[in-house]
Amino acid sequence: MAQAIFKSWFVDFEPFGGVMPDDWREGTLNEIASVTMGQSPDGVSYNQDGIGTVFYQGRAEFGSRFPTRRLFTTQPKRMATKGDVLISVRAPVGDLNVAYESCCLGRGLAGIQSNNDYQSFVLYTMFALKQQLDIFNGEGTVFGSINKNDMASLPVLIPSDEALRQFEKLVSPMDAAIETNYAESCNLQATRDSLLPRLMSGELSIPGLGNAK
Repeated sequence: MAQAIFKSWFVDFEPFGGVMPDDWREGTLNEIASVTMGQSPDGVSYNQDGIGTVFYQGRAEFGSRFPTRRLFTTQPKRMATKGDVLISVRAPVGDLNVAYESCCLGRGLAGIQSNNDYQSFVLYTMFALKQQLDIFNGEGTVFGSINKNDMASLPVLIPSDEALRQFEKLVSPMDAAIETNYAESCNLQATRDSLLPRLMSGELSIPGLGNAK
């Protein structure tokens, strides 16, 4: 639904008679967002024991919306904050996720953060840029990639502040609901993973499930 609203407003201009308003303009990504390119920590700092900072190497950890924890590092270098758009900068370029928490970025990723707290607009702008990002896949090499300058120079629409405020007011609650549902799903999965071994081993009986904590 959020993507449909974005397309209606900022691609088809349906609420504005199909014409881009005069106070909107074409610009570049760096005018609306900051780009942080990832840099992998020293390999000796990696662990799977939850020690240090969550670390994402690349798109391999991506889920449908949020990445899955797999590695941690005690020597984080480049960071993304909660809510930042995470984008794959190595083949395939352009796959997207959203940072569920502060995390360290490996060299296969970049973090994109709104300059003006219009993070939902930035997220759906990046979805809309998918076709342009595909140009960087395999261009001149076996493996595609995109650098910071090319990322920052991507052409984007820059609407009026009023339009951005209205879009955020409408869409950011949708994004918040997606995050809440994801958190609940993670909690249920953790509960399942905790209870299932106890059930299998006989430590916990079915009648005792109602009293289990």
